[in-house]
Amino acid sequence: MYKLIALDMDGTLLTSDKKISDRTKLAISQARHKGVKVVLASGRPLAGMQQALNELEMFGDNEFVVYFNGSMVKEIGTDKIIHNAMIDGKKAKQVAALADELGLFCHAFSGEHGLITPQNNEFTGIESKINQIPVTEMSFDALSDDHPIIKAMIVGEPEKLTQAITAIPAQLHDEFTIVQSAPFFLEFLDLQSNKGVGVKAIADHLGITADEVICMGDAENDHHMLHYAGLGVAMENAMPQTKAIADIIADSNNDDGVAKVIEQYVLNA
Repeated sequence: MYKLIALDMDGTLLTSDKKISDRTKLAISQARHKGVKVVLASGRPLAGMQQALNELEMFGDNEFVVYFNGSMVKEIGTDKIIHNAMIDGKKAKQVAALADELGLFCHAFSGEHGLITPQNNEFTGIESKINQIPVTEMSFDALSDDHPIIKAMIVGEPEKLTQAITAIPAQLHDEFTIVQSAPFFLEFLDLQSNKGVGVKAIADHLGITADEVICMGDAENDHHMLHYAGLGVAMENAMPQTKAIADIIADSNNDDGVAKVIEQYVLNA
């Protein structure tokens, strides 16, 4: 019996117009009524997840959320942090320097400064709009080496970013968790940060084992949690490499894929 469902947001829970369908809301509500814990696991900051959490009425004690791709996990009602792993200003400067070398842009999330970038650009604008966070234009050189950074990102046109990924020095993969969360976003996280770590932290906290977990996603930043889960689900609209590692392929985010999986594996089980 499945006891925990972890859902990516963009491309999974949300339709292409960033909505949660009525069928999906109902399936999630029925699963929760049955005693199954449902959590959102996103690369977004918490502010960018708040509307969905409110719509799904996930705001009390014993409700959990994975945000910033697993860099932060907390119990919502109590504000208790149950997992926290960040990089620092020194590592963010490495990412910014690499972005310059590759001819791409860089931005990062700082608890003090919010969404920061040395040069405002359309891709940082997309991040700002999605998550309703203002942009602070500042040089990464202004950060102290020990300044806490939640995550840094190289951003740019999908074709240029795809080419750039092959040029990332191998040693950086030993220093960061590097995941692509969208065609124009490449994220650099602490080695102890990924959605799999985040979901496992919640499962361990609740006494749930991996084989009792369903995780659903559509992109590379979902791979860790799909590997962890007893049932790893990729959406029909997922990246090919994400489909390749999934246990099953669900219908797309625009065709109630999340709802159909919950109905089949939880409600009708």
